[in-house]
Amino acid sequence: MALAGTAFALTGPSALLAFALNGIIAFLTAVSFAEVSSKFPHSGGTYTFAKKVLTVDTAFAVGWIVWFASIVAAVLYALGFGEFAAVAADALWRTGTGKAPAWLTARPTVCGLAIAATLFYSAVLFRKQGGGRQWANIGKIFVFGILIVCGLAALPGQSLPRIDQALRPFFTRGAAGLFQAMGVTFITLQGFDLIAAVAGEVRNPQRNLPRSMFLSLGIALAIYLPLLFLIVTVGVPPGETLRGLSRKVPESIVAIAAQNYLGAFGYWLVMVAAILSMLSALYANLLAASRIAAAMAGDHTLPRILALKSPRRNSPVAAVAVTAAIVVIVTAILPNVAAAGAASSLIFLITFTLAHGIAFLVRRRSRVHPPPFKAPWFPAVPVAGGLACLALAVYQGIAMPTAGLIATTWLLMGVMFFLGLYARHARVADASHAASDPEMAQLRGRSPLVLVPIANPHNARNLVILAGALAPPQVGRVMLLNVIAAPQGWRPEAEPQPLENAQSVLGKAIAACVEASCFPEALTTVGDQPAKEIGRVAKIHRCESLLVGLSRLTEQDDSTFLDQLISSVDCDVVVLRAPANWNLSAVRRILVPLGGRGGHDVLLARLLGSLSRSGRREVTFLKILPENASPGACRRAERNLTRRVNDLWNDSAGVKVCRSDAIVACIAAHAAENDLLVLGAQRLSQRRKFFGQLALQVSRNTEKPVLIICRRG
Repeated sequence: MALAGTAFALTGPSALLAFALNGIIAFLTAVSFAEVSSKFPHSGGTYTFAKKVLTVDTAFAVGWIVWFASIVAAVLYALGFGEFAAVAADALWRTGTGKAPAWLTARPTVCGLAIAATLFYSAVLFRKQGGGRQWANIGKIFVFGILIVCGLAALPGQSLPRIDQALRPFFTRGAAGLFQAMGVTFITLQGFDLIAAVAGEVRNPQRNLPRSMFLSLGIALAIYLPLLFLIVTVGVPPGETLRGLSRKVPESIVAIAAQNYLGAFGYWLVMVAAILSMLSALYANLLAASRIAAAMAGDHTLPRILALKSPRRNSPVAAVAVTAAIVVIVTAILPNVAAAGAASSLIFLITFTLAHGIAFLVRRRSRVHPPPFKAPWFPAVPVAGGLACLALAVYQGIAMPTAGLIATTWLLMGVMFFLGLYARHARVADASHAASDPEMAQLRGRSPLVLVPIANPHNARNLVILAGALAPPQVGRVMLLNVIAAPQGWRPEAEPQPLENAQSVLGKAIAACVEASCFPEALTTVGDQPAKEIGRVAKIHRCESLLVGLSRLTEQDDSTFLDQLISSVDCDVVVLRAPANWNLSAVRRILVPLGGRGGHDVLLARLLGSLSRSGRREVTFLKILPENASPGACRRAERNLTRRVNDLWNDSAGVKVCRSDAIVACIAAHAAENDLLVLGAQRLSQRRKFFGQLALQVSRNTEKPVLIICRRG
């Protein structure tokens, strides 16, 4: 109830309506949260939803905002505790001596108490995984229940004219004051989203998450609305006005109201309830913020150290420490509770708008595995709730520009931080996760197409099976392409042989695919330059990947054709050199030599993640240093390689660092111990790519199947 006085000061008795309207918006939002949380019962809240449905860049922005929202909410409740504790100490001092020192309620004292509470609860989170604090929640509900019951008992003693007078004017500042009060106080109904933020620690989440969200919101409304009504009708002392009293002592308005109909007992009852309420909300937001930070770090969008957990307590201690440090800094910056409430409400409204949009997309795209809990009246709930949150956020940003400035500054800081330090790592890790989880492609609205040019029907089966691994099930597509290489002026009726050959090749390729239970699309085109024609088809059909198969990579004509091909297409290119009897399902050990700056890492992560879907693979990553490299250089290379591998591969992997000046021979020797070798093509620039001598020489010196990959520009 820290913001009740602020709401009455802004709009008068219509604060009742402000809370009621916020309750409707919050209910719609809780319904969307319940549906998406039941679908993704993992810690992280809106960030977790976003990374499943949106791009990793957008998911970072969402997570960055949600993290800050919980941080600012923690600041709000820390400052609320500081103010209530300071007012309570001031009242006790006055009771004893008649006069209290001014420093007791000064800002430094309030900030000091707020910071002390933050540090205390951070220490509690260091020592335990989460949960607890039930005693505080039960205590404050019990106290508020007493206040409401006693207030209702005092209500019949008020005459109807007095009650009518207390409610007039209902709107002291018209619609502007009402909307401003809604924006400032929306944070008071925030709480159900904190349940989603720690969903990974909830038992039986599909059942308990929706129930706990609705119960949390229902209890909040059952307390706030009657209590606000009683403050207006029986809580204002004679000779005072509601708005005047709220402006004079906004933080004490509930306590003064209780004192008016319960005496000193009511005053101290409110103080106890308020302090318990602030402390429990502070703890909940610190818990949620630390879990959001840990979830983001686990996805490599924040420093990985934030994902580290205490081996004894299983608590993300680094995330808790960094979150607490930011809370302390923001506590010292924000001037008062009203400013903290305005900023946190605005940021939560933004995140709730995004949550409604994500809920809409999840319902539309979850064709195979729908959410266990489905929101009624779809799509009215996410559309109406999203528009309401967005409208209120826009108004809040205009009416209180300081709150908008705080949110914008934080977001810009995050964008620079992400793009400068973690974007590449996050995109690689995201590609690996998305490839290993085919539903993510569906949830993100992707329908990737893998184009497979076929000139030799004998390798069609291998290519289509590999293409099926690259194209996510249910949503991915594979297209066979046969290009008739015909000279200009070709007349099929006079020279039918090229057409007959193309039909034969494509027919045999389709028959081989059907035998392997693969059902691709097929296309035949005519072009005098096959590489150029393949590039044209890839562009028209917006192919994500181009898969080319060769039985050899030994002749100059092969490398020249491939160089022309990868320079003419704007998609990822994968070249398979394998014998006709090669079987992808038999591949267990994969060797991946790594070098350079990781220009192909996103494609490599997607390729390895796709292969992991069809069976367990043992992947070994190899780094080759010069023969004269020092032991210290080898250790540094191994550490750097391990960090890079953590982005590329979700499972455990082997890491090898070798010293050799004969790079080709070294790779070939290690390839002999594996079933598949994956190499990266050489890149001169973003637009200039070619296979280069290293990939060709390695292919010529090993009999093992080889995949050569080239990431789009």
